Amino acid sequence: MAVGPDGLTDYQRKMNSQEKCNNFMRQFRDDESRELKKLTANQFMEVWSHYDADGNGYIEGSELDGFLKEFVSSVNANDSGPESVSDAMLVELKECFMEAYDDNQDGKIEIRELAQLLPMEENFLLLFRFDNPLESSVEFMKIWKAYDKDNSGYIEADELKNFLRDLLKEAKKDHDVSEDKLIEYTDTMLQVFDQNKDGKLQLSEMAKLLPVKENFLCRSVFKGASKLTKEDIERVFALYDRDNNGTIENEELNGFLKDLLELVKKDYDALDLQEFQDAIMRGCDFNKDGKINKKELTMILLALAKHGADDDMQSGMGMAANNPLAEIATMGMKALKLQKLRVRHFVNRTLGTNTTS
Repeated sequence: MAVGPDGLTDYQRKMNSQEKCNNFMRQFRDDESRELKKLTANQFMEVWSHYDADGNGYIEGSELDGFLKEFVSSVNANDSGPESVSDAMLVELKECFMEAYDDNQDGKIEIRELAQLLPMEENFLLLFRFDNPLESSVEFMKIWKAYDKDNSGYIEADELKNFLRDLLKEAKKDHDVSEDKLIEYTDTMLQVFDQNKDGKLQLSEMAKLLPVKENFLCRSVFKGASKLTKEDIERVFALYDRDNNGTIENEELNGFLKDLLELVKKDYDALDLQEFQDAIMRGCDFNKDGKINKKELTMILLALAKHGADDDMQSGMGMAANNPLAEIATMGMKALKLQKLRVRHFVNRTLGTNTTS
């Protein structure tokens, strides 16, 4: 039987190929060293799509078990599958793996967490900004407004490409990346973060691509775990009042309300934020100046702390908390639904079609 330049017969090459198909990760390892090769943006997307089988944006449960088994067993060139990893070994492996890579400790792997594990093109890895997260949502909203050039409420493909180009320019890597490669990066980022697959990024999707260090409002002090102090309120006010003019306004207000909205809604767009802002300002902007001063912020934070305390007391009883923040949040969501109904009614009336209330 003829032997090729690689020292293998056709049959051996076929068997090696079949083994690689049985273990998805094996194709990305070097045949000699067995180390993982650097993945291109497209290859990284292939790995993510393969293991995030349900497309929910996480590798968890049986998906995570399958990934870990194949990741480990792929080191062995002759192993035909992940069954060599015992259940006991898997438990220990998962514990060590999650401790190292599950940054937010939610028991599942996000796209950014996987990106820290797998070797990738340096320029593509830069786009995840691991070493330079944003200080707060105020900075995020400034970036959002800067790149949403047409004020559509979405970051579309060309706007995302401009954003990624500027990230590479900031890292002095823009000359290393061709236009075709930049398009590849843009397409990959859209595939990864565009959860509803509409070809553009809404606010919550962009927030996953460009995360802040922390949502300060998630701290235990705002969940009723301890008494809210004057120093806590001063700290929050300083976090959002970036220009130190004594009020939270414009992008500062948008950033604060984005953090507040994320406490009650994980999937949101720019219209949701605007409706939420209208509801919050109706309930808390006592002097009606369109800004939040320290006194008004205090009222919101006290409501937030009470919300957390009520949740702690009532969660075991299966009851929803009845408090100012929850009511305000509900008002925001109802306003959004009401607006959509009004638009639908207007369209039907304009077209001369019948509609039911």
